[in-house]
Order: sequence, then C-alpha cells, then structure tokens
Amino acid sequence: MALLNFKKKTDTGTIVTPEVEAFLDGYSIEVMPRTAEKVEDFRDLLPQGTRVYIAHIEGTPIEDMVKTAARIAGEGYDVMPHFPARIIKDAATLENWIAMYQGEAGVKQALLLAGGVTTPHGDFDSSMQLLETGLFDKAGFTNLHVAGHPEGNKDIDPDGSTKNVDDALRWKNKFNETTDASMALATQFAFDAQPIIAWADSLKEAGIDLPIHIGIAGPAKLQTLIKFAIACGVGPSLKVLQKRAMDVTKLLLPYEPTEVIAELAAHKAANPDFNIEKVHFFPLGGIKTNAKWAIENGGSSTKPVNG
Repeated sequence: MALLNFKKKTDTGTIVTPEVEAFLDGYSIEVMPRTAEKVEDFRDLLPQGTRVYIAHIEGTPIEDMVKTAARIAGEGYDVMPHFPARIIKDAATLENWIAMYQGEAGVKQALLLAGGVTTPHGDFDSSMQLLETGLFDKAGFTNLHVAGHPEGNKDIDPDGSTKNVDDALRWKNKFNETTDASMALATQFAFDAQPIIAWADSLKEAGIDLPIHIGIAGPAKLQTLIKFAIACGVGPSLKVLQKRAMDVTKLLLPYEPTEVIAELAAHKAANPDFNIEKVHFFPLGGIKTNAKWAIENGGSSTKPVNG
C-alpha cells in the first residue's frame, strides 16, 4: 500500500511534491512595463498576494514605471519597484519617485540596487547610499530588499573575489538593525543548487541573517538563458546550461527550473532553518510561460486568483 506516497498530480499530469509545493508558496516574479502590457490580467496567472517586482531599465520614464505599478496594484498584488541608484540623479529625485509611487500606486516596498549603468547619472553609486538618505524609512516603507550574489559579481569584484560583495552584505545586515522595514536579499539567478546552498550557509556562518529570496530563471529557450546568464555575470552554475547545450537530445528543448527547485526544496524540507525563505522568478522566457510552469509544479500554493 502506498500510504506514504504524498505526491499528487496536477490537471496536466505533473507530479507535485509537498516539498516543492511548500517551497514555491509565496514566490515573487519580475516584470517590466513593456512585458506587463502583454498580460491581460495578472489574476489569470498569479496567486493572491504575489509580490511583483517592477524592473527599472535605464531609459524607462518614471511615469511608465508608476503607471505599471498602479495597474498591478489595482489587480490586488504587492508591487516592489526597482530603485537603481546609478540612474537616480539626487535625493530630490529619489524623494519625488517615492512620492509618485506612493501617491498613485500605494507602494511601500522597494528593491534597492546599484543598477547596470557603469557611470552614475548623479549622486548615487550604490544601494547603500540610497538607504543612507533615510527617505524610505521617512515614507514608511515596510519592505526593503537589496541584491545578493550567490556566485559573486565581477562588476563589483573585478579580481574574481567576493571581498566587496561581502563587505556590502555586512553593511546591509548592520543597517537592518536600524530600519523599521523588513529587509531581505533578492539574488541574481543561478542554475545549480549546490553552490546556492553553500553560499547561503556561508552567510549564516558569517553572521549575516537577512532572509534570502533566491533568484531562479524561469522556463526559456536554452540559447536565451545562456545569453542572459553571460550578460548578467552568472558564475560556475553556467556550466549546467553549457552541459545541457552539448546534449543534442536536449538542445532544442526549453530549459525548465524543475531540477534546481526540487533540490533546493528538498534541502529546505530537511533543514527548516535554511535561510532561503522565498523563490524569486526571472521570467526570461515570458511571464505567462513562467506562471504556467509554477501553476503546474506548485500545486495549491501557486494557484492563480482566477484559477
């Protein structure tokens, strides 16, 4: 008798494990104004209460960002816009952005990061400088997320070390003691569970107790993922994609994060104090494709509002 077989199938026949169902509960996803426009209604795709990050790419007018935030918030979701330090001219601009987001979309959450621009447009070079303004606390923000890099970041540490990244994490962890907002690390995506687990454990050993929202690339064509991975500086776990690309039987099949999610979920189930708290999806193959994968693999935890 299969009394201990708790796996269950979705309507599509996908087997869902309780570990993965629990691990995907409360996942977040990232959009841009132009990709959000392609979604008729986020309630057809996302569970109630999903946090939706809105990526701010250089050149995107703040008005478009705020409009997207207002639209998604109006459909019942928590929006967390990016605040890329290097494209924000000065404190007055930052304060204006905060006021616009709050006045038109009720925003009280933000992801603060340096941004992909090499030369700052104004006074700010890092997320730490944005935090130091005190403007987010002044505006009553409830959640402030900052970037994490499981495999380092060559833009921050050109010598291949993790010295500057680690120093920044220690600073952010200390700042967490002074802010009323809940802080967390939202990370770059990676494809291999073991380096992620080792990195997360190393943070805990170093006394950095910020919860981790691990970045995971959603389903996409293999070529698309390799292009994004190289552009974003993904490290050793890129080998997972390269190995897949050498397998002719898999070359034309879309990549799905099934394996990495299953490994992380199993580790979390076996180690409840593991400091990865949530999954954050980068929908590199499209929002609808990513949401469909989550619905098929997450059981009741990923059921959309209109599901």
